[in-house]
Amino acid sequence: MREIGAFEAKNTLGALLDLVLQGEQVVMTRHGKPVARLVPEVVTRDRRAAKAAVERIRARARTRTSGPISAEEWKGFRDEGRA
Repeated sequence: MREIGAFEAKNTLGALLDLVLQGEQVVMTRHGKPVARLVPEVVTRDRRAAKAAVERIRARARTRTSGPISAEEWKGFRDEGRA
């Protein structure tokens, strides 16, 4: 783990991001005290959420009648959830 002062971190952010991409953690300090940590992004995939989304899409497709969507329907979709 690498420690770096805030001023130097500001001036070398691109290089620090390269280190993080390689898996290294970087701790930024201010007056010698840790204030922030750069860590690699951990991407997790939630299969249950993805399958649920697919099922919602399929359910909506089953209820949809064939043919083009009218302008009124588009406006309804656009305004859905607006206050």
